[in-house]
Amino acid sequence: MATLKVPSSVPSPAEDCEQLKKAFAGWGTNEKLIIQILAHRNAAQRKLIRETYAATYGEDLLKDLDSELSNDFQRVVLLWTLDPAERDAYLVNEATKRLTASNWVIMEVACTRSPFDLFRARQAYHARYKKSLEEDVAHHTTGDFRKLLVPLVSAFRYEGDEVNMMLAKSEAKLLHEKISEKAYNDEELIRILTTKSKAQLNATLNQYNNHFGNPINKDLKADPKDEYLSLLRATIKCLTCPEKYFEKTLRLAINKLGTDEWALTRVVVTRAEVDMQCIKEEYHKRSSVPLDRAIAVDTSGDYEKMLLALIGHGNA
Repeated sequence: MATLKVPSSVPSPAEDCEQLKKAFAGWGTNEKLIIQILAHRNAAQRKLIRETYAATYGEDLLKDLDSELSNDFQRVVLLWTLDPAERDAYLVNEATKRLTASNWVIMEVACTRSPFDLFRARQAYHARYKKSLEEDVAHHTTGDFRKLLVPLVSAFRYEGDEVNMMLAKSEAKLLHEKISEKAYNDEELIRILTTKSKAQLNATLNQYNNHFGNPINKDLKADPKDEYLSLLRATIKCLTCPEKYFEKTLRLAINKLGTDEWALTRVVVTRAEVDMQCIKEEYHKRSSVPLDRAIAVDTSGDYEKMLLALIGHGNA
């Protein structure tokens, strides 16, 4: 897992808290100082800063950031300051209150986190919302979407590299049969996608490609306007090559008529400490423009500075 670059001589959490308190003091907020500190601290350091801030001042750093900042800059700083598990719980909860496009956010959290990270997000959901993530997802979704999403968020996949080739061949055949029959919501198809380890799933999908001449996602394009099929293809992409899924999400967010800041913020914040380098390479390959330049053209002010700092090009 990639880690965010941290300056070699990082101040102590107490010093960081003191500086943050200064950033909030007086007329106006010192946004530059907030970026300078928080954008250059990894998850463990940010957690310590929050704990130290509460112990020193008897106040919640997130509440202070919330009241001092606004708009997209506020959102990116708050999401970044949250512990990754809390952040995932928050994103899923927020998604259950929005329109159907938010099904993608639920799927994204379920499919691109490690089994332990997803488990921790479910624990954080219990702690914060006093109910289970699964029950909220089930309540929010219906029909085929529910059939797919509830087992995805409930999964605790095996994380090892072992692969059973006989099983990969037989399940590739099974997937092909179901897709040929247009039985896209078949419980066997959903069982394979929602329970198998990523290594086993990759082997199965390679067998599918080799034996039936098409990548599975090509065969799932029968109806380009079908929302469920789109989600199914995105699920497979997230499970097998997340960097390509996130590159496309960023490209669509930036190239839209009017930037989709929600998607842009979510991807940058959740991938900055995971696979941002791979996503940046993928983006450059697809768009012939470096991601930092695309973000700089499309955003402005403190929001732009924070995003650039998080993807590793910030001079804040």
